[in-house]
Amino acid sequence: MPTHHNLVSDSEFVEETIRMLRECGNGNGKACYLPATVVADRILQIPDLDDAIAALVVSEMIRDDARLCLSDDGVLELTCADVETCPLNKTDFVIVDVETTGASTPPCRITEIGAFRVREGGIIDEFETLVNPETPIPPFISALTGITDGMVRHAPRFDEVVDDWLRFAGNSVLVAHNASFDVRFLNHEIARVFKERRMGNAHLCTVRLSRRVVPGLQNYRLHTVAAHFDVPIYNRHRAAGDSRATAEVFIRLLDLLHTKNVRTLAEARRF
Repeated sequence: MPTHHNLVSDSEFVEETIRMLRECGNGNGKACYLPATVVADRILQIPDLDDAIAALVVSEMIRDDARLCLSDDGVLELTCADVETCPLNKTDFVIVDVETTGASTPPCRITEIGAFRVREGGIIDEFETLVNPETPIPPFISALTGITDGMVRHAPRFDEVVDDWLRFAGNSVLVAHNASFDVRFLNHEIARVFKERRMGNAHLCTVRLSRRVVPGLQNYRLHTVAAHFDVPIYNRHRAAGDSRATAEVFIRLLDLLHTKNVRTLAEARRF
């Protein structure tokens, strides 16, 4: 099974460790180091371990997570680039939308993925596929999206497209309109294929961002925000159509953030 550097452990212990390492680096891109004994004490609540035992315990905890490296002398390092401090105009973004059989995971599944890569203010690549959800699509969902059981019957299953999707996403920042929904569904499907793994990509939500950047709109549904920026939506409620419109909206939001002296992902989150 292929190894993808953007797949990370779904362990909350690992996430707490990474947060602690970033705090040690003061969030300014400096190298982040901690002894394994400190990690065992503060994160795992196992105090007073000798260096060798602490290194063994922490090594098992971070196994196969490319963001972390344990040296031979028992020092843990955060090895991934801190995307939070990277300039927005030098960051790769993948704007994604998924269509699904319903709102909840489980039991609902993905039926379509659409995504566009944005770099330096322009769209440079795209990804689109129907997905066989291996379960019937409810009639009201088909009425909304236009995706029917017949359309996905011979489409690839998620486990057949996951490698292509992960390669396309790479180490980019994922962007979506209501990002928690799309990222949650993608990670749910990924965990079915790669047990206890999820995407490690940072993500931004254009709903939350547009509320701050363009306050006062009647609502922040995609069609409303797109209309504000004169962005057309072709094929509404289909993954490629919605993700393309979201990408165009996001490019305009980046331009407005630049005028407000917002230069990094961390600054965009704070904004």
